[in-house]
Amino acid sequence: MEKSFIQWIRSRVRRDHYVLSKHAEIERQEEDIDIEEIETCLVNGIVLEDYAEDPRGHSCLLAGMVQGRWLHVVCGSKEDWAIIITVYIPKPPYWETPLSRGKR
Repeated sequence: MEKSFIQWIRSRVRRDHYVLSKHAEIERQEEDIDIEEIETCLVNGIVLEDYAEDPRGHSCLLAGMVQGRWLHVVCGSKEDWAIIITVYIPKPPYWETPLSRGKR
């Protein structure tokens, strides 16, 4: 890809050229997260972790403040589509703060 990975993801989101994995849809419903919140996080959020070497394919973790709460979205790609892998509200014990991991 010529553009950076996050720019590529954002361009797909802006054009509705993405899908939610079954896991992401389940997590979205359990955490009461709207599609619009996911889109906002992907377009405006910050990249916390980049998984360029993941054997399943390049993906990244984004964090964003959306509607007064923090949201994390893991996004990857398949062919010309952005794939939302998972989405969740960051909280202990996995996250000390929305931007820093807890102790493992």
